[in-house]
Order: sequence, then structure tokens, then C-alpha cells
Amino acid sequence: MTECLAVSNFVKNLLMRYERNRIYTTAEELEIVKNTPILIAGCGVGSNIAECALRFGFEKLTLIDGDVVELANLNRQNYTEKDLGKYKAQALAERLLAVHPQADIRYQTQYITPENVDELVHNHRIAVNAMDFTTDIPLVFDRTCQEKGIYVLHPYNLGWEALLTIITPNSLRLEHLTTDEGFNELKMIEYVTGYLRFWKMPEKWLEEVLTQYKEEQQHLPPPQLSVASWLIGGICAKAMYYICTGKAIKQFPEFYLTKTLQ
Repeated sequence: MTECLAVSNFVKNLLMRYERNRIYTTAEELEIVKNTPILIAGCGVGSNIAECALRFGFEKLTLIDGDVVELANLNRQNYTEKDLGKYKAQALAERLLAVHPQADIRYQTQYITPENVDELVHNHRIAVNAMDFTTDIPLVFDRTCQEKGIYVLHPYNLGWEALLTIITPNSLRLEHLTTDEGFNELKMIEYVTGYLRFWKMPEKWLEEVLTQYKEEQQHLPPPQLSVASWLIGGICAKAMYYICTGKAIKQFPEFYLTKTLQ
């Protein structure tokens, strides 16, 4: 009797947690979402995406990152001062479990390498590639996921707007944009601004930011704001929902670009 009551309370709490998802999603879809395994590779902007996905209903999340939380992260990433010096993956896992203690949250405090990538992506349906393009590991990651039929979300923080492109098992990959050695975020933004200008939809403010960044004398990381970090969290959660429930999505070289105040 006690066991039946405990199960009943668990189901009741589960329904209450997501009752405000009604109309937007069906109970059948939420069950699919709950059981879809998601890999967050990189817990910078990935930290915002992970929380948005969890609150939507994705309860099987694996977090991987070898970085620790720094003060410069706090203007946009999902951490607080008490997390400074902690591994990002660990701090994020603790935050997510504080939101939903029954969720299946796993983490690895290591970097993804050519040697471990195959094992780490195994058994996931969707992956978020939020790693820095300081090496070719993000491209290796994409190729490995594509070979295994895993969808890969590439999020970008553009300050006031957010950009997302999706590598599917059958799409082109980011490296197909250029014949140059490697690939980086800058090339992606140049592609997007060029595409929009070609179709007579220029984002002049973004072109100006890109120009100013390229003219900086020091070698600095790109400027980013909290605004886009939370926007991209929402876009990625919706993309995950679309993918796992079989809805149509744009695939690379197409992309999603948010619009805020104009």
C-alpha cells in the first residue's frame, strides 16, 4: 500500500511539473522528450541550453566539459559566483538537479578528444556542439555524430541575437563552407552575414560588430551577451523537440536567426 501511494505521488508530481506545457505539446510527445538522451558538449553557452531543455522536459542529459567556471563567464553563462573554480560540468549538473532531482543528469569533467569522442557520443539521439573552435575537435565531433545518426545543434551567441544551425545525418557539415584549413566561429558569422546581404536582408548591426571585432588589435574572444545565451537556449530546446517528435527542421547550410528589437 505504501509503495503504491509513493508511485501515485511520483506520477502526480510528474504531471504537475509539466502541466503548463499543455496545448504546446501532447502527453505522448512529452513522454518522447523525457526519454530522449541529449549530449551537451561544452558547458559555456551549453549551460543555458541545458537548463532550458530540462525545464521543457528533457530529463536525460549528459554534460561534458573540462573547463572551470571563471569570473568572465558570469555575464552570460548559467553559473554564479559560488561556482567559481568548479568544473563547469559539475556545477551545471548540481544546478540542474536542484531544478529536478529525479532527472537523469550525468557529467564528465574532461575534454572531448579524437580518442574518446566515439565512446562519449554513443547512445545519444541529439548532441549540442558548444565547444570552442580552437582545434579541429568540433569538426571531428560532427563527423562522428553524423556517422552514428546523431543530430548536432551548433549554437552561436551573437550578442543581441542568437544563431543556430543543425547538422543532420544527411546534411552538409560546417567544414564544407570553406577550402581553408579548419573552421571557426568567425567563418560561420561571415557566411551568415554574406547570405543575408545576398538575399537583400542585411543585418547591418551584425556586420558592424564583425568588422569591429576583426579590427581589434589584441587577440580577444568574441564579445557575447546574456541576451543571446538565453535566446539560444530557447531555440535549441524547440529544435530538440522538433527533432525527437519528427517535425520538419532546417538543416545546414540553412540556419535559424532570432529577431529581437529592431
